[in-house]
Amino acid sequence: MNAAAPFDVERIRKDFPILSRELPGGRPLVYLDSGNSSQKPTQVIETMREHLAQHYGNVGRALHVLGSESTDAYEGARDKIAAFIGAPSRDEVIFTKNASEGLNLVAYAFGNPVNTDERFKLGPGDEIVISEMEHHSNIVPWQLLAQRTGATLRWFPVTDEGRLDISGLDDLVNERTKIVSIVHQSNVLGTVNSVSPILARVREVGALMMLDCSQSVPHQPIDVTELGVDFVAFTGHKMVGPSGIGVLWGRKELLDAMPPFLGGGEMIEAVWMDHSTYAPVPHKFEAGTPPIVEAVGLGAAVDYLTSIGMEEIKQHEKELTGYALEALQEIPGLRIIGPRTVVARGGTVSFTLEGIHPHDVGQILDDVYGIAVRVGHHCARPLHLRFGIPATTRASFYLYNTTAEIDALVRGLHHVQKVFG
Repeated sequence: MNAAAPFDVERIRKDFPILSRELPGGRPLVYLDSGNSSQKPTQVIETMREHLAQHYGNVGRALHVLGSESTDAYEGARDKIAAFIGAPSRDEVIFTKNASEGLNLVAYAFGNPVNTDERFKLGPGDEIVISEMEHHSNIVPWQLLAQRTGATLRWFPVTDEGRLDISGLDDLVNERTKIVSIVHQSNVLGTVNSVSPILARVREVGALMMLDCSQSVPHQPIDVTELGVDFVAFTGHKMVGPSGIGVLWGRKELLDAMPPFLGGGEMIEAVWMDHSTYAPVPHKFEAGTPPIVEAVGLGAAVDYLTSIGMEEIKQHEKELTGYALEALQEIPGLRIIGPRTVVARGGTVSFTLEGIHPHDVGQILDDVYGIAVRVGHHCARPLHLRFGIPATTRASFYLYNTTAEIDALVRGLHHVQKVFG
């Protein structure tokens, strides 16, 4: 692999056409909402356009040139993603439509009567463990699983500083625990959770562990072998790739043991009228025509991020986050929800402004300054309830953001306070 070029944010910004867009009224776009969805570089846009224009055909079904080219591009993207996350085998990379589908796929395997593997048996008396800082995508599938099976759902609490409280780890994760599924990096707090102490306890009791890496894979080097967990889910649209494509990585022996999540074409080995046998992984979990061009686009996104360097991206965001945490302190009545330092923290900063609803904050920032932030509970309502607030304003940074954009955010927030003063 070639060494990454020196980090040059102005050069990087030129790769993203939308960042030069002028909004109505002559406002420049200040995009601080990458935690929701990232923008796309020309390299990804053109790769997808070129595939549609010159190579498109269905995958795995045709012997003609277009079908072969499309299959090679689709499977080539799988190879790129496997290398990007350090997967021991390309067959452990399952294409899904997003991280939510990956999380649901794993949840579906538990308590499924067709699955005789003891590791996936679940019923009354068994327990599922999540955390209070989860995105709804890592809450609702486990709630549904508990309802289907009679198992008990439990969770790690969150400290006032926005860290995972693992003081009760030995009680929470016990011999009744079948799976622990937590977020690697919080989409609200920015907190990067330490995996090793939880994983050690999970292994001690013989359970399985899953990570929602939607907010970590785009922003820092991730090696699934080093993480040591059993499953990882993430999504393409947050990592300069297209929407409609995500990834589930799992240890192959576990994927082999799991029943199919969806039935249909291409996931079968043979079909009779009364039963079917299934294709080996990864295809067992990829029923029907997949998101071909989106997978190719995700492969291009991986190429792009690799060319910049994930360690360099992580360091750039750390500097931006430190700058933002300090700059926001000058705004009276602003309360940051989450860690106040850059230690074990990503580039997401959520906050409230005393006496001003986040929806009003976001609207004024957009209308006056062209600043795009996210407002609401960010699909993490239980976390907001824990902090006694209905919503927050969230600024989230990525490789193309600058300190000048953070300065614009601070000016905009001062203006918001004047409007409501």
